[in-house]
Amino acid sequence: MKKFLSKFVPAKFKKNIPIIPVVRLKGVISASGSPLNPSLSLAAVAELLERAFSDKRAPAVAIAVNSPGGSPVQSRLIYKRIRDLADEHKKPVFVFTEDAAASGGYMIAVAGDEIIADPSSIVGSIGVISASFGFVEAIKKIGVERRVYTAGGNKSTLDPFKPEKKVDVDRIKKLQLEIHQVFIDMVKARRGDKLVDNVDLFTGEFWAGGQAKELGLVDHIGDMRSFLKDRFGEKTELNLISPQRGLFGRRPQTGVRSMIGSADVSALSTEALEGALTALDERALWSRLGL
Repeated sequence: MKKFLSKFVPAKFKKNIPIIPVVRLKGVISASGSPLNPSLSLAAVAELLERAFSDKRAPAVAIAVNSPGGSPVQSRLIYKRIRDLADEHKKPVFVFTEDAAASGGYMIAVAGDEIIADPSSIVGSIGVISASFGFVEAIKKIGVERRVYTAGGNKSTLDPFKPEKKVDVDRIKKLQLEIHQVFIDMVKARRGDKLVDNVDLFTGEFWAGGQAKELGLVDHIGDMRSFLKDRFGEKTELNLISPQRGLFGRRPQTGVRSMIGSADVSALSTEALEGALTALDERALWSRLGL
């Protein structure tokens, strides 16, 4: 009974009980999310991270990462914010991987002072990818002529309705190599001598949690609750940091409900179409990992 009632006691009254703030970072990383398909970006998680690190009583901050990757810029921005807050508040960061911490998801994970993976987590995919489609033959068959006018010879790079040009491909690959090197440098700076030196870890390959540990990409195999109780004591409690609620305890209305409420059918239709396309892109990212 006492244990049951303790759940309703505010954290500030629980003396001598370690309470660890937990932030969940889940989804494809992108700055172009929508209400129907929210994405993982610095703007979306900054307030949660600030609240987690501002808890003066907390001995550490736990972050759960579950992402197949996405925008390298947003990935690095989230990584940077975590490290800045950790240094500012002098708190260790424990990152726990769930289904995947791959590509940009792993870039975020290396912000942790220690990374703990589930044995079935997909970890790694340290590389850069660009993907698109070519519709040149398709528009020929339906009798469509593509007309493009630019001021600047490189403004229509890899236009999907025009034949692919080698110079465009070479330019994209050069850009990818630069971004890839930034990623590699981040991993080496954070993981240091923990990484094995007899395996090339930067080819875009990914591994399950156990193998990732052997390669030095993660530090431990386990789950959040067990690990933190073992580290800080059996009485340790986890405090999930959730988005703040609005007036009367309700979260601000966004997405479908707010658009329906204002009878903005056009906006809803556009949002639904964009959401469907985004969902296809996200499904492709997860599928590359076999998930």
